[in-house]
Amino acid sequence: MKVPFTWKPTGWFMVGWSAEFSTGQVRPLRYFGEELVAYRDESGEMHVLAAHCRHMGAHIGYGGKVNGDCVECPFHGWGWGPDGRNHYIPYQDKPNRAAQLRVYPVHEQYGCVFVWHQPQGEAPRWPMTDIFRIFSQFETDPDAYYPPYPALSRKMEREPVHPQIPGENAADSMHFQYVHHSTVTPVLRDWKADDHGWLFETGWPDRRSSDPDAMVLRIHSYLFGLGGAISAFAGVDNYRLIFATTPVEDGASDMFYSIWWPRLPGDTSDVPPPDVLERVEKEFLSTLDDDLGIWRHQEYIERPIMARQDAKPYMAYRRWATQFYEVPPGE
Repeated sequence: MKVPFTWKPTGWFMVGWSAEFSTGQVRPLRYFGEELVAYRDESGEMHVLAAHCRHMGAHIGYGGKVNGDCVECPFHGWGWGPDGRNHYIPYQDKPNRAAQLRVYPVHEQYGCVFVWHQPQGEAPRWPMTDIFRIFSQFETDPDAYYPPYPALSRKMEREPVHPQIPGENAADSMHFQYVHHSTVTPVLRDWKADDHGWLFETGWPDRRSSDPDAMVLRIHSYLFGLGGAISAFAGVDNYRLIFATTPVEDGASDMFYSIWWPRLPGDTSDVPPPDVLERVEKEFLSTLDDDLGIWRHQEYIERPIMARQDAKPYMAYRRWATQFYEVPPGE
């Protein structure tokens, strides 16, 4: 998808699930057009650094080792710490104190891993939104839900979808009828922005009621910048989800989708029963395939011809999104 803005936006972006990164493990990652190395040190803390050793350029993610809180280059054993600095050179008395790798700040919560990206490497300007505390009016105990990974999660790799595009869906209640085959057309009931987030409320009208405010299902969604959306569903179904889109490089993103489904009474297992798994996959996880059927072939229209119902929320969202683009396209 060709877009008139950069694929290197500022904000918090998901790079995986905590269970994918074991203590003492080193893994290569590629996001924002950069090679990265992720490792969980011996105390369990996770770190993400620029991948190439400043000594001779080896990629630390391929064959690197954890040593205490450092990650060790597989080529000559140079150790790099969580601060990105060279902490030791095994065949020299002193480290090279001037040598440094870029650090990507990490935030883990509820089994999801996020990194902060700003094109010039600046520190986080705001905290990552709390998935369970953003909607104070709903149940906030994550133990009341089945853990989402791996059974209730999906990852789509290198899709031709810019992170702004899924966000635009939050402003679009009409597509549910055509893309997701909804039998009731939802309505966008409310939306408002803060400095770096956007809150939407969408409702499914109760056709059995004459009250226009009666809803059988409400979706409360909070967009944490362009990194993704946290949603709480309330009504006939009550569950949480996060849908995150992270640029790999120009023209491609990885997409992460996780659902927190409420536990059945008395069930202490971390895996939902087969009938729940089947329903979640068929009715909820599959909606990502519906959207991708559009997004994979979509052309971005800078000045779209809008219907009256679409225009205000769509264009307000696009204006708000511009704050996350700090470099021109292609940089």
